[in-house]
Amino acid sequence: MDRRGDGRLVDMTKTLHLVRHGATAWSDSGRLSGWSDVPLSKLGRDQARRLRRTIETRSFTGVWTSDLSRASDFARLVRDGAWPDPRLREIDFGEIEGKTWAECDPAIQAALAAFDDFDAPGGESSAGFRSRVVEFVDELPSGAHLVFTHGGVIRLVTRLSGEEQALSPGQMVSLGWGGRK
Repeated sequence: MDRRGDGRLVDMTKTLHLVRHGATAWSDSGRLSGWSDVPLSKLGRDQARRLRRTIETRSFTGVWTSDLSRASDFARLVRDGAWPDPRLREIDFGEIEGKTWAECDPAIQAALAAFDDFDAPGGESSAGFRSRVVEFVDELPSGAHLVFTHGGVIRLVTRLSGEEQALSPGQMVSLGWGGRK
């Protein structure tokens, strides 16, 4: 147990090693990919091979991946045996799927930047997104978990842990999970 800054005790026996999938043609061009099943680019496959060398000697209680190919293929190149789970998918961007930031309406840009009350037109609400991701993380047993997922999932989990981060494709962050802020 550990005491957070607000004085509450949290179980820090669950460690998450969150990996953003490697580069895709859409991530390179700044397109919102959400639930679109965009494949890894050559750069993305190269990023996986580099990460494999970094973590190949580590052991994990569980290895998990989003079921979308850019994450599951990345996981397969880094570490065999990842279990797919659709709750690890990026937010469903609905009607703005495939658009660049510049192509989005300013109100949508502001909501996306704030990240809390974003409801994708024709897609998923931030509340639904948060609910499915937190359900997945809360169900994990104690131990160290390697999770291959998407930028939005990582931003959400790091935000909820009090350490918000945005990762570039192919990067990893590790944190203790003691639940929601």
